[in-house]
Amino acid sequence: MTEARQSALLAILRRAPVVPVLTIDDPHTAVPLAHALVAGGLPALEITLRTDAALEAMELIARHVPDAIVGAGTVLTPSQVREADSAGARFLVSPGCSPKLAEAAAHGTAPLLPGASTASEAMTLAEMGHTVMKFFPAEPAGGAAFLKALGAPLPHILFCPTGGIDAEKARTYLALANVVCVGGSWIAPAAAVKAGDWATVTRLSRAAAELRG
Repeated sequence: MTEARQSALLAILRRAPVVPVLTIDDPHTAVPLAHALVAGGLPALEITLRTDAALEAMELIARHVPDAIVGAGTVLTPSQVREADSAGARFLVSPGCSPKLAEAAAHGTAPLLPGASTASEAMTLAEMGHTVMKFFPAEPAGGAAFLKALGAPLPHILFCPTGGIDAEKARTYLALANVVCVGGSWIAPAAAVKAGDWATVTRLSRAAAELRG
């Protein structure tokens, strides 16, 4: 990854301490959900490509919520890189990284946040120019203690831990020097989204936005 792309990605991730990880089943909920999250202070939104509605949801948010920074999550293939770019994604997130995915992202529009869960994976990605990565799955892979231990031998790498993180665990991760932000889904509970309870989403977002003073 080029230095310019890395800087652009870091600028997005530094906007707030939490990146909501959203799995959207109904595209009609996308715009009000995005408005609620942005109102609470969380502008960078990761829409996972796990549902048929994901790309449409991204397009709607990109078009109708100008203060939102739309990202595509669970990007696994070169074709998904192209689809996410076309849908208006401004950053891409993957649970890992393959050579083909890295190459496709390098030729795409949006910078890639690749996933790593071991020191070797992090070192390999760093050799490819990635100095900010997703640590996934954070809790099963060793949690905050593991990530803190990586900080000594790999001080040049920053992480966005994601996977099994809630508001309380987020505090522990955000206290680490090598964590730029965390990813989590607790900010948008499925029941609240289904009920259209956007006030709850905004309240949870506001609390999350204040996790790192």
